[in-house]
Amino acid sequence: MSYTVPIIVGPTGVGKTDLSLMVAEKLPVEIVSADSRQIYRHLSIGTDKILDSIRKKIPHHMIDICNPDEYFSAGMYSRIARKVIGEIQQRGKVPLVVGGSGFYISALVDGIFELDVHDNQVRAGLHERLRREGQESLYAELKKCDAEYASKISPADKQRTMRALEIYIVTGRSFSSWHERDTEPAPFKPLMIGLTMERQILYERIEKRVEKMLEAGLMNEVQKLIHMGYRPGMNALNTVGYKEAFQYLQGELTFDEMVDLIKRNSRRYAKRQLTWFRRDTRIRWIEASRRTVLRRTANEIIKELSEAGQE
Repeated sequence: MSYTVPIIVGPTGVGKTDLSLMVAEKLPVEIVSADSRQIYRHLSIGTDKILDSIRKKIPHHMIDICNPDEYFSAGMYSRIARKVIGEIQQRGKVPLVVGGSGFYISALVDGIFELDVHDNQVRAGLHERLRREGQESLYAELKKCDAEYASKISPADKQRTMRALEIYIVTGRSFSSWHERDTEPAPFKPLMIGLTMERQILYERIEKRVEKMLEAGLMNEVQKLIHMGYRPGMNALNTVGYKEAFQYLQGELTFDEMVDLIKRNSRRYAKRQLTWFRRDTRIRWIEASRRTVLRRTANEIIKELSEAGQE
């Protein structure tokens, strides 16, 4: 039997966590994160993970499930998260998906086709080309052999660029042509709520959030990652906050330049998130500048679940 799963999406810093906790005040909720960085252990401050004190009260899933040097894909996320959601529902609790990773949410709701194609020699060659030629060159090649998939990912996404090129080199077919095969949609009905706000207000919130991360010890967290043997260039660390921190520690940026760059790249990331989600007509958009609006939205989610017999 199909059941409804609320999914809260939107750009970084918009208030998704606040809304999820408001719902959790009135329903027996277990939260399923849809954040492509919070899956990694040891990346807490820079990914703004929910506090342990809250996680003890409200179960959170799909957080801290792999190490920064381990491969993890949207397809893997979809399989694991669907299983987790089913288990939450069977326990009589309400699964609530929260996150800003559009590719993960798309894979979760609509399915994704993943090829079991791996060639260590080809992959090693691509890593060597990345080192010599840079990501821009590999992405340009992907646009030539698979323009459709290249348009769906960030030009800076090294992991997905190399994976698509690996599939093309090994199979002789583009990833998009393989992906056109049938994918299995989720066994639940998504109730998709998108949070947005006036651009300047959002950007101010993002900048304050960056400052709080630095005050909370982001640089110490990065130093610990280095001491654990993790290095820049890993997909998990080639991301806003960590990438710039590594550049500062390597002497490529001054501290002030690092802070400005994190803020700028965070704003750009939020813009890309909004662009991705705006394409999904199933999302009901809420202007979330005021907490009263978030509270009303939480009550509307609760009402819809109640009418569906899931209160």
